[in-house]
Amino acid sequence: MLRSKKLFQGIAKHIGDTMQDDEEPIKDKEFKEEEWSEPDDESLLSEEDVEPDIEKMEEELDELPEFTDDETFPSFQRGKNIAKALDATQLYLGEIGFSPLLTAEEEIHYATLALKGDMEARKKMIESNLRLVVKIARRYLNRGLPLLDLIEEGNLGLMKSVEKFDPKRGFRFSTYATWWIRQTIERAIMNQTRTIRLPIHVVKELNVYLRAARQLTQKLDHEPSPEEIAEMVDKPLEDVQKLLGLNDKVASVDTPIGFDETKSLLDTIADENSLNPAELLTNENLRQHIESLLDKLTENQQQVIARRFGLRGFEKATLEDVGKEIDLTRERVRQIQVEALKTLRTLLERVGLTQEDLF
Repeated sequence: MLRSKKLFQGIAKHIGDTMQDDEEPIKDKEFKEEEWSEPDDESLLSEEDVEPDIEKMEEELDELPEFTDDETFPSFQRGKNIAKALDATQLYLGEIGFSPLLTAEEEIHYATLALKGDMEARKKMIESNLRLVVKIARRYLNRGLPLLDLIEEGNLGLMKSVEKFDPKRGFRFSTYATWWIRQTIERAIMNQTRTIRLPIHVVKELNVYLRAARQLTQKLDHEPSPEEIAEMVDKPLEDVQKLLGLNDKVASVDTPIGFDETKSLLDTIADENSLNPAELLTNENLRQHIESLLDKLTENQQQVIARRFGLRGFEKATLEDVGKEIDLTRERVRQIQVEALKTLRTLLERVGLTQEDLF
Protein backbone atom coordinates (compact mmCIF):
# COMPACT_ATOMS: atom_id res chain seq x y z
CA MET A 1 0.00 0.00 0.00
CA LEU A 2 2.81 2.43 0.95
CA ARG A 3 4.78 1.55 -2.18
CA SER A 4 1.74 2.21 -4.36
CA LYS A 5 1.26 5.61 -2.74
CA LYS A 6 4.86 6.54 -3.33
CA LEU A 7 4.65 5.41 -6.94
CA PHE A 8 1.53 7.53 -7.43
CA GLN A 9 3.27 10.57 -5.95
CA GLY A 10 6.32 9.97 -8.14
CA ILE A 11 4.25 9.74 -11.32
CA ALA A 12 2.38 12.93 -10.41
CA LYS A 13 5.68 14.70 -9.77
CA HIS A 14 7.14 13.48 -13.07
CA ILE A 15 4.15 14.64 -15.09
CA GLY A 16 4.14 17.98 -13.29
CA ASP A 17 7.85 18.51 -14.01
CA THR A 18 7.35 17.58 -17.68
CA MET A 19 4.51 20.06 -18.07
CA GLN A 20 6.52 22.81 -16.39
CA ASP A 21 9.54 22.21 -18.65
CA ASP A 22 7.71 21.86 -21.98
CA GLU A 23 4.80 24.27 -21.63
CA GLU A 24 4.52 27.98 -21.11
CA PRO A 25 1.63 29.59 -19.30
CA ILE A 26 -1.15 30.88 -21.52
CA LYS A 27 -1.78 34.56 -21.20
CA ASP A 28 -5.35 35.74 -21.00
CA LYS A 29 -4.82 38.23 -23.83
CA GLU A 30 -3.35 35.66 -26.19
CA PHE A 31 -6.15 33.25 -25.41
CA LYS A 32 -8.83 35.78 -26.26
CA GLU A 33 -7.24 36.72 -29.61
CA GLU A 34 -6.85 33.18 -30.87
CA GLU A 35 -9.73 31.28 -32.35
CA TRP A 36 -10.39 27.79 -31.14
CA SER A 37 -9.92 24.99 -33.70
CA GLU A 38 -9.85 21.22 -33.70
CA PRO A 39 -6.35 19.86 -32.95
CA ASP A 40 -4.58 18.06 -35.76
CA ASP A 41 -2.73 14.78 -35.48
CA GLU A 42 0.66 16.46 -35.18
CA SER A 43 -0.40 18.56 -32.18
CA LEU A 44 -1.62 15.56 -30.19
CA LEU A 45 0.75 13.99 -27.66
CA SER A 46 1.76 10.43 -28.31
CA GLU A 47 1.98 7.74 -25.63
CA GLU A 48 5.79 8.01 -25.75
CA ASP A 49 5.56 11.71 -24.87
CA VAL A 50 3.69 11.10 -21.59
CA GLU A 51 4.90 7.62 -20.65
CA PRO A 52 7.02 7.99 -17.51
CA ASP A 53 10.25 6.16 -16.92
CA ILE A 54 9.03 3.52 -14.47
CA GLU A 55 12.52 2.28 -13.63
CA LYS A 56 13.60 5.79 -12.81
CA MET A 57 10.50 6.24 -10.68
CA GLU A 58 11.29 3.14 -8.63
CA GLU A 59 14.84 4.35 -8.03
CA GLU A 60 13.48 7.63 -6.66
CA LEU A 61 10.94 5.99 -4.33
CA ASP A 62 13.36 5.66 -1.45
CA GLU A 63 14.16 9.37 -1.65
CA LEU A 64 10.52 10.41 -1.19
CA PRO A 65 9.50 11.37 2.39
CA GLU A 66 6.78 9.56 4.30
CA PHE A 67 3.31 11.13 4.16
CA THR A 68 0.14 10.59 6.15
CA ASP A 69 -3.31 10.61 4.61
CA ASP A 70 -3.98 14.01 6.15
CA GLU A 71 -0.81 15.52 4.68
CA THR A 72 -1.13 13.99 1.22
CA PHE A 73 -4.89 14.48 0.92
CA PRO A 74 -5.99 17.49 3.02
CA SER A 75 -9.63 16.82 2.18
CA PHE A 76 -9.43 13.28 3.62
CA GLN A 77 -9.93 14.39 7.23
CA ARG A 78 -12.65 16.84 6.23
CA GLY A 79 -14.46 13.99 4.51
CA LYS A 80 -14.32 11.88 7.65
CA ASN A 81 -15.75 14.74 9.72
CA ILE A 82 -18.60 15.21 7.26
CA ALA A 83 -19.32 11.47 7.36
CA LYS A 84 -19.58 11.60 11.14
CA ALA A 85 -22.01 14.51 10.94
CA LEU A 86 -24.24 12.60 8.54
CA ASP A 87 -25.44 10.17 11.21
CA ALA A 88 -28.40 7.87 10.87
CA THR A 89 -30.85 10.43 12.25
CA GLN A 90 -29.89 13.14 9.76
CA LEU A 91 -29.93 10.71 6.87
CA TYR A 92 -33.41 9.53 7.84
CA LEU A 93 -34.74 13.07 8.24
CA GLY A 94 -33.30 13.96 4.86
CA GLU A 95 -34.98 11.02 3.16
CA ILE A 96 -38.46 11.57 4.58
CA GLY A 97 -38.35 15.22 3.55
CA PHE A 98 -38.92 14.22 -0.08
CA SER A 99 -42.40 12.81 0.65
CA PRO A 100 -45.04 15.50 -0.05
CA LEU A 101 -47.94 16.04 2.32
CA LEU A 102 -51.38 14.91 1.20
CA THR A 103 -54.33 17.20 0.74
CA ALA A 104 -57.66 16.41 2.38
CA GLU A 105 -59.00 14.99 -0.88
CA GLU A 106 -55.91 12.83 -1.38
CA GLU A 107 -56.17 11.54 2.19
CA ILE A 108 -59.74 10.40 1.60
CA HIS A 109 -58.78 8.77 -1.69
CA TYR A 110 -55.77 6.84 -0.41
CA ALA A 111 -57.36 5.98 2.95
CA THR A 112 -60.37 4.47 1.18
CA LEU A 113 -58.09 2.35 -0.98
CA ALA A 114 -56.00 1.33 2.03
CA LEU A 115 -59.08 0.05 3.85
CA LYS A 116 -59.78 -2.15 0.84
CA GLY A 117 -56.30 -3.68 1.07
CA ASP A 118 -54.45 -1.57 -1.49
CA MET A 119 -50.79 -1.82 -0.34
CA GLU A 120 -49.59 1.05 -2.55
CA ALA A 121 -52.19 3.37 -1.04
CA ARG A 122 -51.19 2.23 2.45
CA LYS A 123 -47.55 2.93 1.65
CA LYS A 124 -48.43 6.39 0.33
CA MET A 125 -50.33 7.23 3.53
CA ILE A 126 -47.43 6.12 5.71
CA GLU A 127 -44.66 7.88 3.76
CA SER A 128 -46.60 11.15 3.64
CA ASN A 129 -46.94 11.27 7.45
CA LEU A 130 -43.47 10.21 8.59
CA ARG A 131 -42.65 13.82 9.47
CA LEU A 132 -45.62 13.84 11.85
CA VAL A 133 -44.00 10.97 13.76
CA VAL A 134 -40.71 12.89 14.06
CA LYS A 135 -42.52 15.97 15.34
CA ILE A 136 -44.29 13.97 18.05
CA ALA A 137 -41.21 11.88 18.93
CA ARG A 138 -39.17 15.02 19.68
CA ARG A 139 -41.54 15.79 22.57
CA TYR A 140 -40.40 12.59 24.32
CA LEU A 141 -36.65 13.27 24.24
CA ASN A 142 -34.71 12.83 27.50
CA ARG A 143 -37.17 10.19 28.67
CA GLY A 144 -34.77 7.25 28.40
CA LEU A 145 -34.91 6.40 24.68
CA PRO A 146 -32.86 7.92 21.82
CA LEU A 147 -34.66 9.81 19.07
CA LEU A 148 -34.32 7.03 16.49
CA ASP A 149 -35.94 4.51 18.84
CA LEU A 150 -38.77 6.95 19.55
CA ILE A 151 -39.29 7.44 15.81
CA GLU A 152 -39.28 3.69 15.24
CA GLU A 153 -41.95 3.13 17.87
CA GLY A 154 -43.97 6.05 16.53
CA ASN A 155 -43.84 4.59 13.03
CA LEU A 156 -45.44 1.43 14.38
CA GLY A 157 -48.29 3.52 15.72
CA LEU A 158 -48.55 5.32 12.38
CA MET A 159 -48.90 2.02 10.51
CA LYS A 160 -51.56 0.90 12.96
CA SER A 161 -53.50 4.13 12.48
CA VAL A 162 -53.49 3.67 8.69
CA GLU A 163 -55.15 0.29 9.17
CA LYS A 164 -57.81 1.74 11.50
CA PHE A 165 -58.51 5.13 9.91
CA ASP A 166 -61.98 5.61 8.43
CA PRO A 167 -62.19 8.76 6.25
CA LYS A 168 -66.00 8.76 6.50
CA ARG A 169 -65.74 10.02 10.08
CA GLY A 170 -64.99 13.50 8.76
CA PHE A 171 -61.70 14.39 10.51
CA ARG A 172 -58.15 14.61 9.21
CA PHE A 173 -55.84 11.63 9.35
CA SER A 174 -53.16 13.49 11.34
CA THR A 175 -55.63 14.05 14.18
CA TYR A 176 -56.41 10.34 14.34
CA ALA A 177 -52.81 9.16 13.86
CA THR A 178 -51.46 11.38 16.64
CA TRP A 179 -53.21 9.30 19.30
CA TRP A 180 -51.77 6.03 17.99
CA ILE A 181 -48.27 7.47 17.64
CA ARG A 182 -48.25 8.85 21.18
CA GLN A 183 -49.68 5.59 22.53
CA THR A 184 -46.94 3.41 21.06
CA ILE A 185 -44.15 5.80 22.07
CA GLU A 186 -45.38 6.07 25.67
CA ARG A 187 -45.73 2.31 25.98
CA ALA A 188 -42.19 1.84 24.67
CA ILE A 189 -40.87 4.30 27.25
CA MET A 190 -42.74 2.48 30.01
CA ASN A 191 -41.48 -0.95 28.95
CA GLN A 192 -37.91 -0.26 27.86
CA THR A 193 -36.51 2.49 30.07
CA ARG A 194 -36.69 0.69 33.43
CA THR A 195 -34.34 -1.99 34.66
CA ILE A 196 -37.23 -3.48 36.62
CA ARG A 197 -40.34 -3.46 34.46
CA LEU A 198 -43.51 -2.11 36.03
CA PRO A 199 -47.07 -2.84 34.88
CA ILE A 200 -48.47 -0.28 32.46
CA HIS A 201 -51.23 0.89 34.82
CA VAL A 202 -48.68 1.44 37.59
CA VAL A 203 -46.44 3.50 35.32
CA LYS A 204 -49.40 5.61 34.19
CA GLU A 205 -50.36 6.39 37.78
CA LEU A 206 -46.73 7.12 38.64
CA ASN A 207 -46.52 9.55 35.73
CA VAL A 208 -49.51 11.42 37.16
CA TYR A 209 -47.62 11.92 40.44
CA LEU A 210 -44.41 12.93 38.66
CA ARG A 211 -46.28 15.44 36.51
CA ALA A 212 -47.82 16.91 39.64
CA ALA A 213 -44.38 17.08 41.25
CA ARG A 214 -43.00 19.05 38.29
CA GLN A 215 -45.88 21.50 38.45
CA LEU A 216 -45.41 21.98 42.20
CA THR A 217 -41.67 22.51 41.73
CA GLN A 218 -42.33 25.43 39.38
CA LYS A 219 -44.99 26.84 41.66
CA LEU A 220 -43.27 26.42 45.05
CA ASP A 221 -39.63 26.87 43.95
CA HIS A 222 -38.60 23.79 45.92
CA GLU A 223 -38.79 20.01 45.67
CA PRO A 224 -42.34 19.05 46.72
CA SER A 225 -42.85 16.59 49.55
CA PRO A 226 -45.00 13.45 49.18
CA GLU A 227 -47.61 15.16 51.35
CA GLU A 228 -47.87 18.11 48.93
CA ILE A 229 -48.12 15.77 45.94
CA ALA A 230 -50.80 13.66 47.62
CA GLU A 231 -52.81 16.80 48.40
CA MET A 232 -52.61 18.02 44.80
CA VAL A 233 -53.67 14.72 43.19
CA ASP A 234 -56.16 13.96 45.99
CA LYS A 235 -54.72 10.52 46.71
CA PRO A 236 -53.81 8.77 49.99
CA LEU A 237 -50.31 9.62 51.18
CA GLU A 238 -49.36 5.94 51.50
CA ASP A 239 -50.19 5.29 47.83
CA VAL A 240 -48.14 8.27 46.68
CA GLN A 241 -45.13 7.28 48.79
CA LYS A 242 -45.31 3.69 47.57
CA LEU A 243 -45.36 4.63 43.88
CA LEU A 244 -42.70 7.33 44.23
CA GLY A 245 -40.47 4.69 45.77
CA LEU A 246 -40.73 2.72 42.54
CA ASN A 247 -39.20 5.64 40.65
CA ASP A 248 -35.75 5.16 42.14
CA LYS A 249 -32.98 5.02 39.57
CA VAL A 250 -30.87 1.87 39.22
CA ALA A 251 -27.13 2.58 39.15
CA SER A 252 -24.23 0.27 38.47
CA VAL A 253 -21.88 -0.36 41.40
CA ASP A 254 -19.01 0.17 38.94
CA THR A 255 -20.07 3.77 38.25
CA PRO A 256 -17.00 6.03 38.73
CA ILE A 257 -17.24 8.71 41.41
CA GLY A 258 -15.07 11.74 42.00
CA PHE A 259 -13.02 13.76 39.58
CA ASP A 260 -10.20 11.24 39.19
CA GLU A 261 -12.63 8.37 38.46
CA THR A 262 -10.33 5.97 40.30
CA LYS A 263 -13.04 4.99 42.77
CA SER A 264 -16.38 3.40 42.02
CA LEU A 265 -19.70 3.40 43.83
CA LEU A 266 -18.86 -0.07 45.13
CA ASP A 267 -16.03 1.40 47.24
CA THR A 268 -18.54 3.44 49.26
CA ILE A 269 -20.97 0.60 50.06
CA ALA A 270 -20.55 -1.04 53.43
CA ASP A 271 -20.19 -4.82 53.57
CA GLU A 272 -23.20 -6.06 55.51
CA ASN A 273 -21.55 -9.44 56.05
CA SER A 274 -18.52 -8.01 57.83
CA LEU A 275 -18.76 -7.98 61.63
CA ASN A 276 -18.22 -4.95 63.77
CA PRO A 277 -14.93 -5.19 65.72
CA ALA A 278 -16.87 -4.47 68.91
CA GLU A 279 -19.21 -7.37 68.14
CA LEU A 280 -16.26 -9.66 67.48
CA LEU A 281 -14.81 -8.79 70.87
CA THR A 282 -18.17 -9.34 72.58
CA ASN A 283 -18.65 -12.71 70.86
CA GLU A 284 -15.15 -13.82 71.83
CA ASN A 285 -15.81 -12.93 75.46
CA LEU A 286 -19.13 -14.81 75.35
CA ARG A 287 -17.44 -17.87 73.79
CA GLN A 288 -14.87 -17.95 76.56
CA HIS A 289 -17.62 -17.61 79.17
CA ILE A 290 -19.60 -20.49 77.62
CA GLU A 291 -16.50 -22.67 77.62
CA SER A 292 -16.11 -22.06 81.33
CA LEU A 293 -19.76 -23.03 81.91
CA LEU A 294 -19.43 -26.25 79.90
CA ASP A 295 -16.43 -27.22 81.99
CA LYS A 296 -18.75 -27.40 85.00
CA LEU A 297 -20.78 -30.22 83.41
CA THR A 298 -19.96 -33.92 83.60
CA GLU A 299 -17.93 -35.56 80.83
CA ASN A 300 -21.00 -37.18 79.20
CA GLN A 301 -22.98 -33.94 79.44
CA GLN A 302 -20.18 -31.97 77.75
CA GLN A 303 -19.96 -34.48 74.89
CA VAL A 304 -23.74 -34.52 74.34
CA ILE A 305 -24.19 -30.70 74.47
CA ALA A 306 -21.16 -30.04 72.25
CA ARG A 307 -22.37 -32.48 69.58
CA ARG A 308 -26.06 -31.60 69.75
CA PHE A 309 -25.53 -27.81 69.43
CA GLY A 310 -22.36 -27.68 67.32
CA LEU A 311 -19.97 -26.40 69.99
CA ARG A 312 -16.22 -26.93 70.37
CA GLY A 313 -15.73 -27.64 66.67
CA PHE A 314 -18.42 -30.33 66.38
CA GLU A 315 -21.17 -30.32 63.75
CA LYS A 316 -24.78 -30.38 64.93
CA ALA A 317 -25.95 -34.00 65.15
CA THR A 318 -29.15 -35.90 65.90
CA LEU A 319 -29.73 -37.85 69.10
CA GLU A 320 -29.16 -41.10 67.26
CA ASP A 321 -25.87 -39.96 65.71
CA VAL A 322 -24.61 -38.68 69.07
CA GLY A 323 -25.48 -42.03 70.66
CA LYS A 324 -23.44 -43.89 68.05
CA GLU A 325 -20.44 -41.62 68.58
CA ILE A 326 -20.33 -41.97 72.38
CA ASP A 327 -21.72 -45.52 72.45
CA LEU A 328 -25.05 -44.73 74.17
CA THR A 329 -28.68 -45.32 73.24
CA ARG A 330 -30.77 -42.57 71.71
CA GLU A 331 -32.98 -42.35 74.81
CA ARG A 332 -29.98 -42.12 77.13
CA VAL A 333 -28.54 -39.27 75.07
CA ARG A 334 -31.86 -37.41 75.35
CA GLN A 335 -31.88 -37.83 79.13
CA ILE A 336 -28.31 -36.54 79.44
CA GLN A 337 -29.22 -33.52 77.30
CA VAL A 338 -32.20 -32.64 79.51
CA GLU A 339 -30.06 -32.87 82.66
CA ALA A 340 -27.29 -30.77 81.12
CA LEU A 341 -29.67 -28.03 79.96
CA LYS A 342 -31.18 -27.74 83.43
CA THR A 343 -27.74 -27.31 84.92
CA LEU A 344 -26.71 -24.75 82.30
CA ARG A 345 -29.92 -22.77 82.79
CA THR A 346 -29.17 -22.43 86.48
CA LEU A 347 -25.58 -21.36 85.79
CA LEU A 348 -26.66 -18.82 83.15
CA GLU A 349 -29.23 -17.20 85.45
CA ARG A 350 -26.53 -16.60 88.03
CA VAL A 351 -24.51 -14.48 85.57
CA GLY A 352 -27.50 -12.72 83.96
CA LEU A 353 -27.60 -14.68 80.68
CA THR A 354 -30.25 -16.83 79.00
CA GLN A 355 -30.20 -20.11 77.12
CA GLU A 356 -30.53 -18.15 73.82
CA ASP A 357 -27.16 -16.52 74.50
CA LEU A 358 -25.60 -19.96 74.71
CA PHE A 359 -27.10 -21.46 71.56
